[in-house]
Amino acid sequence: MNLNQRSVVIISSFLLLSACQQPGANLAANVYQADQVNQSQDAKVINILSLSPAKVQVSNAQNQQAAQVAGGLLGALAGGLIGGNVSGGTVGTGLGGAALGGVGGAAAGSLVPSTTLVDGVTIGYSEDGNIHTSTQVGELCQFKEGQALVVITQANETRVQPNAECPPKSS
Repeated sequence: MNLNQRSVVIISSFLLLSACQQPGANLAANVYQADQVNQSQDAKVINILSLSPAKVQVSNAQNQQAAQVAGGLLGALAGGLIGGNVSGGTVGTGLGGAALGGVGGAAAGSLVPSTTLVDGVTIGYSEDGNIHTSTQVGELCQFKEGQALVVITQANETRVQPNAECPPKSS
């Protein structure tokens, strides 16, 4: 593998790793915005009656933008290398290849969808004799039937706090 090919592999690996964000992670019940910490928030003890798996549609814009940038850079790099090796490696051919590769790579990156589905949980619970549900981003194994704490951070926003732990993921 020559130096140019190694450069492409290293840059590609870095860009692909940096583009892997977990959409919706900021919406989990135990994630708070900076203005929500160190402040009193209403909370109640509830009784979880049922748990159902759910899917939550969240924005994937950050990954879409990262894919466009990564695609554009990788396309420009690959186009420049290929163009530089065509026709005896003239500068004009290399620059043209880089420009076309960059445009093509950015266009390919735009194929990443703007929304994605992430795992969620619909929690059925009783509070003061009434039955409610709350669907939120999370894993089913984070919850179990029985008592839990619900935090109310703003009008109509409930954050049922996990009352169980998921088993460790095997490597």
